[in-house]
Formats: sequence, C-alpha cells, structure tokens
Amino acid sequence: MRAGAPAVLTSERARDVDVLIVGGGLQGMSSALHLARRGVRTLLLEADYCGRHASGVNAGGVRTLGRHLAEIPLALAARDEIWHHIQEYVEDRCGFVASGQLQVIESDADQAKAAERVQMLNAAGFWHERLIGREEVRELVPAISPHVQGGIWVERDGYALPFRTVTAFRLAAQRAGADIREGMPVQRIYRRDGLWHAEVRGEVFRARTLVNTAGAWAGEIAAQVGDPVPVQAGGLMLMVTRRVAPFVNPVLGAVGRPLSFKQFDNGTVVIGGGLRCTADPQARVADVDVSTMGASARTVTELFPHLADIAIARAWGGVEAFMPDLIPVIGFSRQGHDVVHAFGFSAHGFEMGPVVGRIVSELVCDGESRLPIAPFAVERFF
Repeated sequence: MRAGAPAVLTSERARDVDVLIVGGGLQGMSSALHLARRGVRTLLLEADYCGRHASGVNAGGVRTLGRHLAEIPLALAARDEIWHHIQEYVEDRCGFVASGQLQVIESDADQAKAAERVQMLNAAGFWHERLIGREEVRELVPAISPHVQGGIWVERDGYALPFRTVTAFRLAAQRAGADIREGMPVQRIYRRDGLWHAEVRGEVFRARTLVNTAGAWAGEIAAQVGDPVPVQAGGLMLMVTRRVAPFVNPVLGAVGRPLSFKQFDNGTVVIGGGLRCTADPQARVADVDVSTMGASARTVTELFPHLADIAIARAWGGVEAFMPDLIPVIGFSRQGHDVVHAFGFSAHGFEMGPVVGRIVSELVCDGESRLPIAPFAVERFF
C-alpha cells in the first residue's frame, strides 16, 4: 500500500457508509453483523474471499483452556453468551460441538506446570480449568497412551467448523443489512473532510469510522492511520486424516508441547495446534511444511499408538497475523475514536471472534466496551 491521498475522484464513484470494515475473516464478519444489527450502515471489503486465511486455517477450537490471562474474560463471554447459543445468534449451528477440551499431562514437569497454571487462575478468580488425574483422563479418553499422567479439563469448551462459521456470520450480517464485497483489495487509506477514504481499483469508499480487521495485512492499514505496530505475517497449517473408527470425543491439547487434535463424527481427524510455516503476504499464500507436520503427527501417534499407520488425506495453509506478545490489538487508534482495530490474534482468535465483533460495535456506537480490553490497546507498542 502507498501512503498519501490520490487524485480527487468524482462523488458519483464514491460509496458513502457509516462504518467501513477492512478484512473479511471472522472478526470482520462478526463486526459487520453486530454493527448492522444496531442500524449502522456498514460496508466490508475483503481482498480474497471471506474466511480465506486465518479464519479458514485454524482448528476451530472453541477454547477457553490455556489462554493468556487477559483473554479469559473475552473467551468466557464468547463461549457462554454466544457459542452455546449460536443457533439463535446466526440461525446456524456452525458445526459447534460442546465436546470439552483436555490438555494432557505427560511428565512430572508438565504436572508442575499445570498445577501452577490452575493455581494462578484460581487466584485471579477463574475456575473454569480443572486438574484431573490419570483415571479421569481414561474415563474421558479410554484409548489414550498409558504414559499420560493426568490433564487440565474444561467441560464447556468444544469446537466448531471455521468456514461454516464465517459463512453463517456473513449471511446473518447480510440479512441485517451489511454490504459484504469480496475480491476488493484496499490499495490505500487516507482521511479527508472528516471522513476515511479507501481506494480500491479506482473506486473510493468513504466512512466516518474505519474498522481494521485485516489480519496479516492489518499492519499496513494501521501504519496509514498513524499506528505503526510490529505485526508479523506467518503461515498456519492444518491436516486431516482419512476416516478411522471413533476413539476420542474431547478436543485434545498437551501441556508440554503444541497440539490441537479432534475427531469429527465422520471419523476424520484434524491435527493442528499452531503449526507454523513460511508465508508470503504479498502473494497472499502460505507454503505447507511437511517436516513440521510430521512432528505434529508423531505427537499424535505417541498419544494414540493405534494411529501409526493412518494416512493424511489433505493439508492446507493460510496467512495469520502474529504480535510480539501473542495477544491481539483490540480498541481505538491512538489517533482518535474514528478508527477501531481488531487484529493480531496470533493463531488463537477464532473462539473470541463472535464477542470481538460485539466489542467493535460497542466501541463504534457507545464509545466503550463492556468487557476489559485495556491489555489489548495499540498504545502498548509505543
């Protein structure tokens, strides 16, 4: 993107709305839905197709388990107020299953780390994560390897289908009156006459408020509105196995190593857990790294030896935005209240997406959020 205002275009070619959202992942789509339901004229511009990158290559975890302390109030609100009522919210189940989530403990070091984690949460007033022992783990997952000593269990967590969720939020936003446009890469942003202008292939779209949910490309938008931030684009991968007989119900992670692992009703197994790969944000592609995926597959077979010969059916990648402290930017621009940021979720934003959109609508319409978002302020980088 290039800084600076372009030549003035005629008003006939301009498109005027109240709020312009850049980025069509779940954060952007949820923002569009909540704003439109409050009667705000909302336009969302997406460079590719909606849900193409981070929202389409995450493992779909509806997870409060293992989150940064600052994220927990948002994650609990998203899960309890929205995900468990998602059908009423967007007229679609979004593939949501309240399966529970379990982080397995495989060593004494894991045990000490897990105990410290739960003690810290309890001291902060959070009781959703619970330490369980070897026997209770086997009641939940009978097929798991004998070396597993215990786990951290969250009963109300689960998973959903990412692309179906983005689509459901998109359709709900459109029913509410939001204008969603794909294949519309924003080439530059500038401010003139009290309005934000976004130029896309010769067209100009204008709004009094700009919402930046552009994911891995959000740093370019932020820099143009006066908020340069150290966001980095990185690749994320997922892989899916062929069908196998049912053997696990909860979503599994691990205390001591990266893992996100679940089995669908059709027997396929999705393996993720922050599997990183190289990405080219200019070309908007991520390259699948077979060696990294192999390491994650070995983790799975160590937990479930009977899967040693299972075949991988397919794998794919997308581009995600990572922050240095691995928590997102959510809130107003330091330049003023006419820009709202919601990006940099660092591979764990899917579960919070529905409530982040509600937060964005509160900031735009009310000037403040009901949930605590101070830790996510863009000012922390200045």
